[in-house]
Amino acid sequence: MFVQEEKIFAGKVLKIHICTMDGTEWLEEVTEDTTVEKLKEKCLKHYVHGSLEDPKTLTHHKLIHAATERVLTDTKTVADENLKDKDVLLLLKKRPPPTLPKMADVSSDEKKKQDNKAPDKEAILKATANLSDKNFQTELRKILVSLIEVAQKLLALNPDAVELFKKANAMLDEDEEDRVDETALQQLTEMGFPESRAIKALRLNHMSVTQAMEWLIEHVDDPSVDTPLPGQDSSGEAGATAAATPGASASASASASASASASADELTDIFKRIRRKREFRPDSRAVIALMEMGFDEKEVIDALRVNNNQQDAACEWLLGDRKPSPEDLDKGIDTNSPLFQAILENPVVQLGLTNPKTLLAFEDMLENPLNSTQWMNDPETGPVMLQISRIFQTLNRT
Repeated sequence: MFVQEEKIFAGKVLKIHICTMDGTEWLEEVTEDTTVEKLKEKCLKHYVHGSLEDPKTLTHHKLIHAATERVLTDTKTVADENLKDKDVLLLLKKRPPPTLPKMADVSSDEKKKQDNKAPDKEAILKATANLSDKNFQTELRKILVSLIEVAQKLLALNPDAVELFKKANAMLDEDEEDRVDETALQQLTEMGFPESRAIKALRLNHMSVTQAMEWLIEHVDDPSVDTPLPGQDSSGEAGATAAATPGASASASASASASASASADELTDIFKRIRRKREFRPDSRAVIALMEMGFDEKEVIDALRVNNNQQDAACEWLLGDRKPSPEDLDKGIDTNSPLFQAILENPVVQLGLTNPKTLLAFEDMLENPLNSTQWMNDPETGPVMLQISRIFQTLNRT
């Protein structure tokens, strides 16, 4: 039997998720040796439903890696760009370069006026009067708060909820172990810091080597420096909780009732542990810097929590009208709104809400918004987040 040589040596087949600005989504199958230009051509043929008559169409579009926000190079291969299975790419049309006026048509005085001219406050307000103030990131928090309540109620009805949560939580812990930046860890260990302390410092400081090193130096004499972070200690507590069972001498009906009650209590404890595990940790350097400006520690922590540990934004919040307030962060979306109803009616979201890992992802994104990209690329939670984003964008346009 004759077999083509390229089939024998074809690279690994990857399924790439393609999205466009108008909400169109589909999967493209490519091999690792496929060039980005070839992948882009396949995407455009799928998108325009036919052949590409205009050769300029390829050069007028670009592919962007959603997770890293980088533009892919046409001449590189899928392997060169380090694309993985189920990665998300955005197909966008390039902006045409602005047409520059001819120098002969613009006098030197007029040109100087154009260079120095800036819009005044009235012009800015007029230009932005019709813009919607609804931003997906700000609305996403409200959506997540309400979806967490729905997910908890659904999962509480599942008789296997406790075991499912233990497995999902353990899986999440393993993922967190894998997410430690190996390069950053190596730099700290080469400086002489113990590996366990270095890992703890990196997690507390968002994988920043500089901040982690400062933290390690500041806490070198701290007796609790080697104490594991919440949720990273041994599983004895969970195991001990799981080992608690009703007395064997009770009757069958009483035993079943007691078991159901114990499961409900254990599930409540699990929810509480998840919240403690995702507890907000303010950037210690930002806290000190803002307190030195004269602000109270509590209001500094509130400012950092509202602004995702961004010191400059927190400072502006403290000096401004302080909106949104910390209390606003815990408010959900109107459950009777068309947006929330559309989200709940989506089959992908409905299925995702029965997965404990989805609830853990929602909790993580509430306290660590920068982790949203990670969950968008997760094979279990990514489809749910994509549907929520698509529904929001669709309704926001209308």
